[in-house]
Amino acid sequence: MNPFVYQSRPQRVVFGAGALARLADEADALGVKRVLVLCTPGQRALAERASALLGDRSAGTFDGAVMHVPAEQARKARSVAAERGADCALAIGGGSTIGLGKAIALESALPVIAVPTTYAGSEATPIYGLTDAGLKRTGRDARVLPRTVIYDPELSLRLPRMVSVTSGINAIAHAAEGLYAGDRNPVSDWMSREGIAALGRALPVIAREGGEDGAETLAARGDALYGAWLCGAVLGSVTAGLHHKLCHTLGGTFNLPHAEVHTIVLPHALAYNAAAAPAAMEAIARALGATDGNAPAAVFDLAASLGAPTALRDIGLKEEDLERACELARQDQYPNPRPLEASGIRTLLRDAFLGNRPALS
Repeated sequence: MNPFVYQSRPQRVVFGAGALARLADEADALGVKRVLVLCTPGQRALAERASALLGDRSAGTFDGAVMHVPAEQARKARSVAAERGADCALAIGGGSTIGLGKAIALESALPVIAVPTTYAGSEATPIYGLTDAGLKRTGRDARVLPRTVIYDPELSLRLPRMVSVTSGINAIAHAAEGLYAGDRNPVSDWMSREGIAALGRALPVIAREGGEDGAETLAARGDALYGAWLCGAVLGSVTAGLHHKLCHTLGGTFNLPHAEVHTIVLPHALAYNAAAAPAAMEAIARALGATDGNAPAAVFDLAASLGAPTALRDIGLKEEDLERACELARQDQYPNPRPLEASGIRTLLRDAFLGNRPALS
């Protein structure tokens, strides 16, 4: 076996249908007394439910979570937390809300409890992102890793099918890049394969019309959360490459929806790296049930078969933005199996813009 380093990170995970009911006990286990509940405006009702479960431990709600975590919203949330004497932040919702919780923790060191309702996987990583003056910067800091994560599949039963699909493919992206990361290890490789396979099984069931309340759907929601947890843990333990750099650039600079960007770009980022990472491509394809080893096509076909967007032009990117995106993606050198070449990245972006299916090799 090749030498490797694996850094585990302390985090308590509570998993199961109905697990939200344990929220107050989990707050007590952390020893916190005043919990500020964070959400987006659309998740206000769920946040109020969580606040009620906390009882007198609740410091109220803040429903200002916004996509890509604008710096001004992070400052406002930290101010509200300080004004209310909060000693903990509870982030309930998707990646935007959990990202806001991380932004609070980054400056104040408040512990975060995360209750994810999508499959973004941010709750499993020490990675944060903040957007300021049109640029999104990311970093890693142990302070932002949620101390406790409560995974309750029941909370995602009403998650719209397309949100489920795109956030699930977003999660797959974390593990896919983990399989060709220079600092990967046997533990992250196993989590990547298992996480991709779980999501590959779950998403077609979740995307079907009808049956939202059936046992099969609840089981699939559980599989998807399990897969998202593993894929997020992979991203938290290895170095991301071109795919994540491109998605942060496109999302933060051009204000494109996060999960949709990941869904569209992933097949093309894999195609860019395929020749330099054949073993990773074989593992991704096998996890998704493809027998030809063509991971880019397997991911593209999964997204298309589930009705997900496949073209950047369909989610708001303009053709004149492509060159700027290419420039930004190459500003900083970072680990990637294939060197960052302007012509190749232009082709990648053009194919993603048009929604071209990656060609079979």
